[in-house]
Amino acid sequence: MSILVLEAVTRTHGSGDGQVEALKHLSLTVAPGELVAVMGPSGSGKSTLLHLAGGLDQPTSGRVLVEGTELGNLSRKALAQLRRRWIGYVFQDFNLIPALTAAENVALPRELDGVPARKARKEAVAALAEVGVPELADRFPDDMSGGQQQRIAIARALVGERRLVLADEPTGALDSTTGEAVMALLRARVDAGAAGVLVTHDARHAAWANRVVFLRDGRVVDESVYRAPEDVLAP
Repeated sequence: MSILVLEAVTRTHGSGDGQVEALKHLSLTVAPGELVAVMGPSGSGKSTLLHLAGGLDQPTSGRVLVEGTELGNLSRKALAQLRRRWIGYVFQDFNLIPALTAAENVALPRELDGVPARKARKEAVAALAEVGVPELADRFPDDMSGGQQQRIAIARALVGERRLVLADEPTGALDSTTGEAVMALLRARVDAGAAGVLVTHDARHAAWANRVVFLRDGRVVDESVYRAPEDVLAP
């Protein structure tokens, strides 16, 4: 069964003469072990697709299902619980809480889901080590560079047993070497059984995906299947 299913999803913003269809009858499925890259020009609907997939927004029509559960049928509390437990989201603007340390930011969704604080802290430190910044555990976001904050945001998205990882330009604040390392982390989580959706403008990063979906004006206009990342990126 697919982890993520979007069925004929339309998302309309505004009304009257100012009405804009950000997505138009879009359908997409992502299976366990599959990473799908989404590409397209600005305004094509990429971020809207991620917001719907992550339950941060609701479609005007159509359905969004995660692990067989239709998000539109959930109460606000149940939806928040599903997002904390099963969905990891890497935002373009990081969305870190300034008053919390790196470890506390990463541990927060686990603690909100009922994981004991000591265990959540241990998981957070392990996630920070996974993204290569264990030394930042007790540092606050304002004392970090943009690239360091990006890694903290990625650690937060990967901590725990996330079944769906959604990443909006996750390497935007990173140098090329670190960006490739982050893509390897996302790929490893997907290979372990998660489903991933990556919004990117970088064809090299899209090469880590199993499929690349191209959007224009809220519609899928093309789709490509890439070779396995190890084949594409091998020296």
